[in-house]
Formats: sequence, structure tokens, C-alpha cells
Amino acid sequence: MRAIAEEAFAMVREYKGSHSGEHGDGLVRSEFNEPIFGSRLARAFEEVKDRFDPKGLYNPGKVVRPPKFDDRSLLRYAPGYHGESVTTHLDWSAYTGSGNGFQGAIEMCNNNGACRKLAGGAMCPSYRVTRDERDVTRGRANTLRLAVTGQLGPDALASDEMAETLKLCVSCKACRRECPTGVDMARMKIEVQAARGFKHGFSIHDRLVGWLPRYAPFAARHPWLFNMRDGSRLLRRLSELVGGFAARRSLPKWRADIYRDRSDWAYNTADSAEPMREVVLFADTFNRYFERENLDAALRVLTAGGYRVHAVLPNDGDERPLCCGRTFLAVGQIDQARREMERTLAALAPYVRRGVPVIGLEPSCLLGFRDELPALIKSEAADALAGQAMLLEDFLAREHKQGRLNLPLGPLPKKALLHGHCHQKAFDAMGAVESVLKMIPGLSVETVESSCCGMAGSFGYAADTIDVSLKMGELSLLPAVRKAPEDALIVADGTSCRHQIHDGADRDALHVARVLAMSLEAAGV
Repeated sequence: MRAIAEEAFAMVREYKGSHSGEHGDGLVRSEFNEPIFGSRLARAFEEVKDRFDPKGLYNPGKVVRPPKFDDRSLLRYAPGYHGESVTTHLDWSAYTGSGNGFQGAIEMCNNNGACRKLAGGAMCPSYRVTRDERDVTRGRANTLRLAVTGQLGPDALASDEMAETLKLCVSCKACRRECPTGVDMARMKIEVQAARGFKHGFSIHDRLVGWLPRYAPFAARHPWLFNMRDGSRLLRRLSELVGGFAARRSLPKWRADIYRDRSDWAYNTADSAEPMREVVLFADTFNRYFERENLDAALRVLTAGGYRVHAVLPNDGDERPLCCGRTFLAVGQIDQARREMERTLAALAPYVRRGVPVIGLEPSCLLGFRDELPALIKSEAADALAGQAMLLEDFLAREHKQGRLNLPLGPLPKKALLHGHCHQKAFDAMGAVESVLKMIPGLSVETVESSCCGMAGSFGYAADTIDVSLKMGELSLLPAVRKAPEDALIVADGTSCRHQIHDGADRDALHVARVLAMSLEAAGV
């Protein structure tokens, strides 16, 4: 390498060329500045550097007083670099290195720093608030790399310091799409939380968040009891001290009239000259228990479009509704998440084998079938479901593009201000929701240029992260909502997004399904 470099630089000098490219003089090229420019200019560079940076704090060794470019002690992968033995719970086999590829997934970060941008796209939302390198994807990836290679001591993955490093990662998945190398910090955080939970156990807060789908049926039978917390200052304070839920943050309202799946083939059995196209409507925990209006609206839209909608019921003898496992993944309870996904996959398998699309409303839940499911369950059925799981807007946009959608939509002469859920952005679903809204006559659609809303699942409810949550919302989303006309429709498909908008801007946001249902009503359907 040195022989090649020296010959190349000699040729550059001979032809009076430049040895610097678009990335400038880093550790690789700085050594050759003096041979190219001469000693007099090299000393001038040093003098300028010293005037502006007398303590040598900024980029030491770059441009002036450089080390040898092949000084291996400076390399990320220095002599003796190796991955430690790591027990992992997710499938990382697409990568190389320790932990069945977990090390290789971390090392996808090449320090390019694209995650440090402050405008455009979505990553990295917490960094846009704190401006701290620790809170950016690159900082987290480097910390993980040091941990899995033994440079931070034993059990570094499960340490308090690692938990602090990842605390402000909101699992938005923006890095999965926007990072040039596709670093998936959201999935890595799940792995780290699992390691910490295995060693230290899970907190009360984590258990209350993770086990939501398990106790939800009981809460729905006694909503008055579970809703008492928000009406009492004492109970709010107690929930913060014991459960870690911020006292100043309202919680979702439990209700008794939840969305209930009826027996299969119950929806849209009208006579038709043509065979009715089939779909499965997957009812997620959040919309089922807190905002059933969204599922009712989606059912109305699909049946109005001529689709026969399947309501899938559990086939294991347990009447508890199906769940995607998202809440368990959010806190690192991977085994419980896998059980939920296995249960749901078993119920959906007959439809998946027939190629029936599985449609959902909550991006974080539905898109988990595309992303986390194949990393939890290695089977053809899991891969098939990953390929057939679609958000409502994705499905409708596809059907419209292929000329199969016949929705009698009426005019809504209003403005719609659209905020995209982070996972919609990460999976390139924003174009679909925009095109579906633009199908409504008279509706003017404006998409907010926003990063994460700041709620990010349970992140915005936690006492130790609510301040950052609110600041994230104030970066662009909440000011835009406040400026919107009073009669404008605020559209947000994420449960968390709608909650943040309600708390932070005192406006009620709607799922796209409800906007479409409003358009159907305007047409008299």
C-alpha cells in the first residue's frame, strides 16, 4: 500500500496535479501535503492552524503535522481488533463477524456522518435537538462497535452507559433508509435492550409498555379504572414515580366499545357479477382498543371499493386478539414478541398461502411484518407474509395505479396537512398516502417537511425523555400544525403522531382511512 501510494503521489507531482479529492486531506492524504506543496507552504498551514486552534482540539493530525497514513495504531481496525463472543436474539446472518453477524451490521457504519444533517429527511431526530455526537447514529454505532470488540470492558452491551447511549434513539428507522450504508440502529437497539433485560431484568415501565396487548382485554372491561390516572394529580405523580410515565403527559383513553373482529367472511358478501377480491384487515392493538374509528373507516373504505374483507381470528383457542409484537420489541422482550408473531403468523398463514394481501393501519405494527418478522422467525411463511403485508394507503395506491380501484369519493373542499410516520418514510410509503389523499376531489394536500414527531411509541410518555420528545415536536411539526387553518384536516397515520399533535398543538389528527370515509359520506355512500 505504501509503495503504491508513494509512486502515485510522485506521478501527481510530476504532472503538477492535485492529490486531494472531494473528501479533502484526511489521515490518508495529509502526509503527502509537504512533498506536494513544499516546506514553506506546509509551515504556513501550521501557522494558520495554530492561530485558530492553539490547543489542537479540532481534527488533530489532519492537513498539518500528520502521522504516517499506514500507522496501524490509528486505524479503526487496529492490530488485535476482533469481535467478542456475543449471544444475539435476532437474525444477523446477512452480515459477518461475531454475534452471528451482529458485529458486521454495526460495522456498516463507515463514519460518513450523513446522520448529522439538521434539515431534510428524518434522521437523526434526537440529534437535531441535542446536537450531541452520542445521540447520532454514527456515535451510537461507534459505541456499539467498541462494545462488541471488547474495547469497553465485559458486558458492555448490557451496561448503564450503553443504555444511556441508546436512550434517545427513537427507533425511527430513518437511518435504515437515509444512511448511505443502511445502518439499522432501530434493530440494533432491540438487540441491546434484550441483552440488558436478560442481565438486569425489565423495569416496571418496560413491562407496562411491553405487555400492553396482554392486559388490554382486562383494561377494556374496566376502562374507568385505567382512565382514573389522568384525572388525578396524585395518580399522575404516582405513575411517574413507580412506572416512569411523565405526569404531564396524558395517556391513551381506554374504552369499552373496542373494535371486535367478527367471524370470517362477514364483510361485503354483496352479490357481484365478478369474483370479489379478497383482503385481510389486521386490527392492531392501538387502533383496536383506543381508536376503533380508524378500523371502522378502513372497513367501510375497503367494502365500498368492492373488496371482501377477512377478519382473522386466533386459531390457538385463546380469545385474546392477535398482535404483531411491536410493544415487546420496543422494550427488548424478544421472546415474547416472537410468541406474538408466531401466533399471528399461524392465523394468517392460510390467507398468505393464497396470496391474499394483509392490510394494516398502524405503520409501526404492519411494517414490523416486513422488517422484524423475518429476523425473528426463519420460515417460508414469514417471508411470504413480509411480502404481502401492506399499509392501507399502499394497497389503495397500488390498486388505483393498476386500474382496479373503484371508490365513489365525494368532494372535500379543504386543505389537508399531512405528517408522515417515521416508518412510512423509512419504507417509502409517503408517496402512496399522498396519492391516495389526492384522489379526493377538492382536497388540497400539503406534506409537512418534518422529522420524527417526537412521540415515537412509548418514548414520549417516559419521564426521562419527555423533554426531548416535546423539543422534537417543536422542530417543525407542531409549529406547522398551529399555523394550519382551523378547518384544515390534520392527517397522521401513526397513533403516537396523533397523540403528540393533540398534546402539543391542541388539534385532532385523522388517519387517512377516516378522511377517505368522510369523502365517501360526502358522495352519499
